[in-house]
Amino acid sequence: MRRPRTLVAMGAQVARRLLREPVTSRLAMVADCDPGQVVHDFTGVDLADVEVLYTSWGCPMVSADVLARAPRLRAIVHAAGSVKHHVSDACWQRGILVSTAAAANAEPVAEFTLAAILFANKRVVDIARDYRAGRTDRDWDARYPGFGNYRRTAGIVGASRIGRRVIELLRPFDLEVLVSDPYLHEDLGAERVGLDELVARSDVVSLHAPDLPETRRMIDAGRLAAMRDGATLINTARAALVDQDALVAELVKGRLYAVLDHTEPEILPAGSPLYDLPNALVTPHIAGSLGGELARMADLAVDELARYARGLPFAHEVEPATLSRSA
Repeated sequence: MRRPRTLVAMGAQVARRLLREPVTSRLAMVADCDPGQVVHDFTGVDLADVEVLYTSWGCPMVSADVLARAPRLRAIVHAAGSVKHHVSDACWQRGILVSTAAAANAEPVAEFTLAAILFANKRVVDIARDYRAGRTDRDWDARYPGFGNYRRTAGIVGASRIGRRVIELLRPFDLEVLVSDPYLHEDLGAERVGLDELVARSDVVSLHAPDLPETRRMIDAGRLAAMRDGATLINTARAALVDQDALVAELVKGRLYAVLDHTEPEILPAGSPLYDLPNALVTPHIAGSLGGELARMADLAVDELARYARGLPFAHEVEPATLSRSA
């Protein structure tokens, strides 16, 4: 197997977390690459012999000027999700092959979502708070009528990689699963419905759509008002999908619950009511790959690099035609 000349391009802190053993040994084995040489700015870097870029978060834009200095560049292997931040139109025009580890990053988000759905219906956060506050009657059925997961309805908005994986993970449970996505034309084992019907029927609405002009504020005041009393909105996608002011208004009323892993701004100001509302669980964008989960993305990217070195097509190739409706 030949070893294509490969350059690591990503943020320095990302590299320290991502490029650890055994990933670095595997990377050096399948490619002519020094994992210790990490580029976060292409200015002044000799790219003349580089055939592959092994990238992740913090990779600088691979612009037309950069490509002009990299005549042998043929592929970009991205050890993270979206490639929109660094793969320019010039890359597609030149026919650069691009792979993404989005499938690996989807796994922890889907796991987080599964846990959030099950905990939301079981009212785990609420009951834990009540228990800590000293409630001794323990008549949880009276306090939370109908709580539990049996025959509840979960609505998945967006048949993305993550949305599809969430649907798969929900199969063993006695839940009705709905899915809404205008581009979905296949059977995922969930009932396909329109978005308005989904929000009205679901006990939990979980967002997995990309941030696009047509999806921004898709969960607006009207759709929030249409949600069932006591329903939960889970957002592990992007804050732009939700009218956050309208959501806060519903949460202040106490009518809905929310699990938010992404907010606007991403770091909420100190006075935000979302910090203290008892029916809102806000986490700091932790659903995606962190800690030991980063190795899954790094390994997938090395696997893709090994396929390229053997002359095989990428298993996770990015098709430029799909970028207009993906994250």
